[in-house]
Amino acid sequence: MKLDFLAPAEAEFTDIIAYYNEQCEGLGFEFASEVKKTLERIVQFPEAWHNLSKRTRRCRTNRFPYGVIYQVRAETILIVAIMHISRDPKAWKSRLNTEDIKKNC
Repeated sequence: MKLDFLAPAEAEFTDIIAYYNEQCEGLGFEFASEVKKTLERIVQFPEAWHNLSKRTRRCRTNRFPYGVIYQVRAETILIVAIMHISRDPKAWKSRLNTEDIKKNC
């Protein structure tokens, strides 16, 4: 399956990496590696993770307090958000009403 990121999710991912690298040199790259492992698990078992809605799921990272929120769409897994688990669990929903979603379908 192909992975595709909504623009806000991609920006969020880059911002989190930068934040962690500011906290401790190299920590952001460790975060990126953990997200990559999470994405690999999602690709391998797309239907295995926690449902947030009828179409949307969340897979948590192992080392960091983040979840990858995604949707399975035909041959694509659409990454909607990479979100800290303490944030409002419904914050990602507004992203699905934007123009970004149309160009990623």
